[in-house]
Amino acid sequence: MRFHPTKPLKPSYWQDSLTFSTRCPAFKGEHRADVAIIGGGFVGLWTALNIKQLEPDCTVVILEQDICGGGASGRNGGLVMSWWPKIGTLKSICNPEQALFLARSAERAIIELGEFCQQHAIDAQFVQNGWLWTATTSLHVGSWNRTLQICEDLGVRPFERICSTDLRRRTGSSIHLAGIFEASNATVQPAALVQGMCQVALESGIRIYEQSAVRCMRPGSPALLQTDQGQLKADKIVLATNAWSAAIPELARIITPVNSSIVVTQPVPKDLEEIGWTGGESITDSQMLVDYYRTTPDGRIAFGKGTGVISYRSEINQTFSDDTESIAMARADLFNTYPFLKKNIVAYSWSGPIDRTYDSLPVFGRLAGQENIFYGVGWSGNGVGPSRLGGRILASLALARQDEWSRCGLVERRCKRFPSDPIRFIGGNLVRNAVICKEEAEMKGRRPTKIQQWLASLAPSGLEDK
Repeated sequence: MRFHPTKPLKPSYWQDSLTFSTRCPAFKGEHRADVAIIGGGFVGLWTALNIKQLEPDCTVVILEQDICGGGASGRNGGLVMSWWPKIGTLKSICNPEQALFLARSAERAIIELGEFCQQHAIDAQFVQNGWLWTATTSLHVGSWNRTLQICEDLGVRPFERICSTDLRRRTGSSIHLAGIFEASNATVQPAALVQGMCQVALESGIRIYEQSAVRCMRPGSPALLQTDQGQLKADKIVLATNAWSAAIPELARIITPVNSSIVVTQPVPKDLEEIGWTGGESITDSQMLVDYYRTTPDGRIAFGKGTGVISYRSEINQTFSDDTESIAMARADLFNTYPFLKKNIVAYSWSGPIDRTYDSLPVFGRLAGQENIFYGVGWSGNGVGPSRLGGRILASLALARQDEWSRCGLVERRCKRFPSDPIRFIGGNLVRNAVICKEEAEMKGRRPTKIQQWLASLAPSGLEDK
């Protein structure tokens, strides 16, 4: 199986703001490992750390094509969320006990992340001040009601309703009409977290190689990974390649890479204080092409939008690095939400890839016919916190452990598949355009047309369950 080379993505503000104390060498020569992990983002690093915790003598090697966190892990919005908003989907793919186990584990993973940063003195700006799920048009009010009902039926109450006056005060914007609050959620500087995790991994004896793209994977026992300057034999292989997994034929229809873009302002601490957005809550609205935003410790606003742009044959190209159109969409929504901001206030902007599944939950398993090649894909824009669980699942699979993680409902599950290209590309753009038209109408208080509603209904599920 051959992999085509891809160009490194434009660094995000998070990456540019760091001074990298540790850079890992490129892979050279011939080596052997018990477990080889392709991908040095959150999923790959958590998997490696969990393997070392379970079996300290295991030889673990990470091969990263760029720098650790050069993909989605170092360029996301930094919202650390749970799986409670997806409790309906969890309940549809496994029994209620398993759904509760996964949702509670995802919530607990947020607390554990803060503890991990404290234990290892990682300055990742971890702030656990909760998340507001809001409606910014009357047609979106109550988007969360089904989720609240399912939680109530299961005997849990992770959310609380917020009155409109309090909501507008806490968000600093009159655009928010209604909403609910989940206290467990946090924010983090994602690239700083990756850097800290990388250092902990190195200290644990994990070998990490950057600028070491895998060009060819030859299945077998052991399997063989070929880079530009060497080859690695490994008894087990873990694919932690996020949107790049679409290059693997078996995974190409499970996920589709979609674009998301972020703009970050100059520091505006006085403005934030004047409008009352000082509690550190992260915020999302209820659009399918969701707006997600938070403040930073130095008083900036980081504002992102899931713009849903796709590429032909899922090629990870400029669309997922620095896309002008989708950055303009994020910028427009920033000023619509906070119109007092000066037009020259945006200091940084970038785009990034998201590996979307149809139901917005990840899928774990092994490649067909290969007992020693495992994958975990489909984080759908919510991987910062749940990737910690993904690391546990993949570690258990790679080590052949029969436990609550290897047997959980996300492993070897059946999920709806995307069509192949060119149908995926043509149809995906028709659906995306319909979603844009539908949400433009809704934001103006108008009902979209029936054809717009029908086409939009074909899109993968958004924040709320379908």
